[in-house]
Amino acid sequence: MGRTTIADVAREAGVTKATVSHALSGKRPISDDTRAKVLAAADRLGWVPSQSARALATRRANAVAVVLARDPEVIANDSFFPAFIAGVESVLAESETALLLQVVPDRAAEERAYRALMHGRADGALLLDLRHDDWRVPFLDELGLPTVLVGAYEQPSPFSCVRTDDAAPVHEIIAHLRTRGHERIAHVSGPLDYVHSRARADAYIDAMGDDALLREGDFTAASGRDLTAQLLDLPERPTAILYSNDTMAIAGLSLARARGLRIPEDLAISGFDDDHLSAHLSPALTSVSSDPAARGRAAARILRDVSLGADPRTEVVDCNVVHFRASTA
Repeated sequence: MGRTTIADVAREAGVTKATVSHALSGKRPISDDTRAKVLAAADRLGWVPSQSARALATRRANAVAVVLARDPEVIANDSFFPAFIAGVESVLAESETALLLQVVPDRAAEERAYRALMHGRADGALLLDLRHDDWRVPFLDELGLPTVLVGAYEQPSPFSCVRTDDAAPVHEIIAHLRTRGHERIAHVSGPLDYVHSRARADAYIDAMGDDALLREGDFTAASGRDLTAQLLDLPERPTAILYSNDTMAIAGLSLARARGLRIPEDLAISGFDDDHLSAHLSPALTSVSSDPAARGRAAARILRDVSLGADPRTEVVDCNVVHFRASTA
């Protein structure tokens, strides 16, 4: 028996060869029923399309890229990334599109990575860890690479964007703490050149009226521990600390308890991103679930559309929910 071809799959599914191609590549809108029929026929015949043939036919790499210039330790310990990637993959799987993830050490390596994408390695990129006046935005615009920004980027941009409201949960937590008598409320932020860290820090300053108890961390447990120690060593220490992620919050909680402080009686603590362990600590950690998977799905859908010629658009994902638990009770 000869090798199974796309024509065989088309006959088996009762559709045209073009429909088979579109169902697998995502190049044209195809109904769920038709796509399911094509995939079932391909499965019955044991047919897998050649990636190189598909790329030549569609002039697409059938790949989406994420380039991260972060310390691998931060990536490994941050609950955001696995959930975000899972959301992206759930959309890419619909068209059998690959995800290319590359971690780079510096800007030069990041530039090389994006230039390589323009030589057929990927059809577009998802841009994370946005910074104010981010050099990557004009750089990717000059390269002509379809891109979706993930974050509340405020500068002029030709790209689509997936945004969330990082300020509202901070106001909600501080209001909650004040109803429990807290006035000396500190904030351990992430790097303030990140747009989401700055949005949370600005919300904190707006609510508190000044930045006297604001400390800039880097999302690692070490920075959470060290900055908590600084705050607790003040002549008049804070009675509550809001951290910009759960990793720093958990480290801060551990240090405070090691010093003999009771949580929340002596020190109330809250985090952000709602790590899967946070609800199971003793006491359970107040935190903000931000549904990274929903943002990943939205970003992947938009990138799929713009890489096929759709106009850029901004989508606001309403996903931040504060979970008040015993650490601030």
